[in-house]
Amino acid sequence: MKEIIIFGLGETAQLAYEYFTHDVAYKNYKVVAFCSDPEFIQDSEFLGLPIISMLEVEKKYPPSKYDAFAAAASGKLNRNREELYNKAKNKGYFLVSYISSRAFVWHNVEIGENCFILEDNTLQPFTKVGNNVVMWSGNHLGHRSVIENHCFITSHVVISGFCTIGAYSFVGVNATFADKITIGKDNFIAMSTAINKSTEDNGFYVGNPMELKKISARRFCGIKD
Repeated sequence: MKEIIIFGLGETAQLAYEYFTHDVAYKNYKVVAFCSDPEFIQDSEFLGLPIISMLEVEKKYPPSKYDAFAAAASGKLNRNREELYNKAKNKGYFLVSYISSRAFVWHNVEIGENCFILEDNTLQPFTKVGNNVVMWSGNHLGHRSVIENHCFITSHVVISGFCTIGAYSFVGVNATFADKITIGKDNFIAMSTAINKSTEDNGFYVGNPMELKKISARRFCGIKD
C-alpha cells in the first residue's frame, strides 16, 4: 500500500482524492492526509482526513515513508501549480502521477511525475508528457507529440501528430492543433481556437482562424512580464 499526502485544499485536491480513492487501478494507493500553507488552514480535517501544515508535514509524514501529489489548478499560467509542486518536491517527496484507468495510453508513452490525466484521454504511440501536467477529460494527443512541463490541457482538445506544447501553456476547451505545430512557452490558447501554425512565446491566441491578441499571455494571467 502506497500512502499519499495531497498538497492542497481546493477543488483539485478534492478531485484528486476522489480519483485516487475510487479508481480500481489505484487500489494499492491510500490518501492519508492533506497539506497546506498555514494561512490557508481553517480546520483540522478535510474530507475526514487530517490537515497538516506545510511547516511540519515532513516530520509527521516523512518522505521516506510517504509519497505526495500536488493538487492545484491553472492559476497564474500554471505558476501556482509549479509552486506547490516545488514545495512538495523540495521536501523530498516522490510525486506520484494519476493516470485514469479509463484513459487510453499506448505502451511506449512517457509520462512524468505529478501528472493528472483523467478519463477518456487518448495518448498515441511515442508521445511524451512532462512533469506536473494536467490533461482533463476527453483529449487526443497525436503520435510523436510532446507536452512540456507544467501545462494544463482542459477538455476535448485535439493535438495532432508531431506537435510540441511549450512549458506552462494553458489550452482551452475544444482547441485544435494541426500537425507539426510548435506552441511557444507560456501560451494561453482560448477555447475553440484553431492553431494552424506555430506560435511565439508568451502569446495569447483566440479564434478560428487564430488571432494573436495584443495583451501577452503572462500579463493576461496576472504575471508581470
